[in-house]
Amino acid sequence: MKKLLFFCLSSAFALTLGAAPKSAKAPRWMDPSVNRVGTLPMHTSFFAFESDELSSKGCKKQSQRYLSLEGMWRFNFVKDHNRAPKGFFAPGFDDSLWSDFPVPGLFELNGYGDRIYRNAGYAWSTQFAPNPPYIEEKNNYTGSYRREVEIPVSWKGMQIIMHVGSATSNLQLWANGKEVGYSEDSKSTVEFDLTPYVTAGRKNLLAMQVMRWCDGSYGEDQDFWRFTGIAREVYLYARPKSHIEDLRLNGDLSGSTGLLSLEIDTKSAKGQQLAFSLKDASGRELWQGKQRIASDRTALSQAIASVSAWTAETPVLYTLTVSLLDSRGKVLESVPQRVGFRHIEIKDSQVLLNGQPILIKGADRHELDPDGGYIVSLERMIQDIKIMKQLNINAVRTCHYPDDPRFYDLCDQYGIYVCAEANFESH
Repeated sequence: MKKLLFFCLSSAFALTLGAAPKSAKAPRWMDPSVNRVGTLPMHTSFFAFESDELSSKGCKKQSQRYLSLEGMWRFNFVKDHNRAPKGFFAPGFDDSLWSDFPVPGLFELNGYGDRIYRNAGYAWSTQFAPNPPYIEEKNNYTGSYRREVEIPVSWKGMQIIMHVGSATSNLQLWANGKEVGYSEDSKSTVEFDLTPYVTAGRKNLLAMQVMRWCDGSYGEDQDFWRFTGIAREVYLYARPKSHIEDLRLNGDLSGSTGLLSLEIDTKSAKGQQLAFSLKDASGRELWQGKQRIASDRTALSQAIASVSAWTAETPVLYTLTVSLLDSRGKVLESVPQRVGFRHIEIKDSQVLLNGQPILIKGADRHELDPDGGYIVSLERMIQDIKIMKQLNINAVRTCHYPDDPRFYDLCDQYGIYVCAEANFESH
């Protein structure tokens, strides 16, 4: 998620529900004061490669530090939450009578539970009266997942992280029988640090549980099809002990000069170096530099001469590579980010882009596929954008939640202004 203004280049924002008085007996899924437990802090969407060469290709599936968790998992479905299997996350649990189920995958589109569409009003309105944060266990579909994963021996001594792009309505995770964490906020990425729970070089048991409803569902009353399950990307990745934790960038414009602002958070990297390289689409380098890391946060600004402006009609992008170097100059990891240079302002109630007024011809877009439901492939995202461009639509509003980060990248690439909403919608 790039820290940029209003629309493309784009940003998704998070909103935290206000805390209600905590009940000692309330489970997490009925406690408004509990939203995430044992999760890593949210950060910009990026992947850190082990070399500049791989970084330049930009395909994380080619990295030895990436391991997909997509595919079939052992799966148990119950209609009522109180019937969910106990202790299913233990290594010795017998799941031989369970089914195979896809991840990503939605219960209702794979033969489990009923498909429901609601415009205004909660999905449970015919069952019980809304009384936040109360949620019934009846008809509260619950899926339990198990899968053994062999973690590469080369990941020994590294931080091992599990990435889940979206889970509706919540997600609880165990590794080798021990609880790792819990998350609500169904349309935002959640990541867990598995390092204390798993061992590189051998098979490890991962177990998950997803519920149809939780207290957070009161704030996610979107007007669309209500499905349950895991959507978007699911994978493991490894990072060295010294690494880039987060980075925020902005590409402003003054005349033909680009103004690049960077803020980079690092961990266990004091005394090491950050290396920067900005290239255009042909591979020509416009700027390179290095800066020694003096604290956990490094900030800098750089003027870039003779850049082309980003607009919806001319979506010119440049590739910034930020590399973390050890004391000998060896690349520990390399992060690519695409950036466009544009200046946004409002004057006399008129939105100006690069000093020129623009007419926003926008459309609302739910992240919904006619075949996959919440699971929207990269190809279908591109199809959506191409149709919008063919119909002279130049802007999109994500309703009513952050979209898959890959969609924002495509809007940057094809030229779409984006109004990105938070995952909060309540009738």
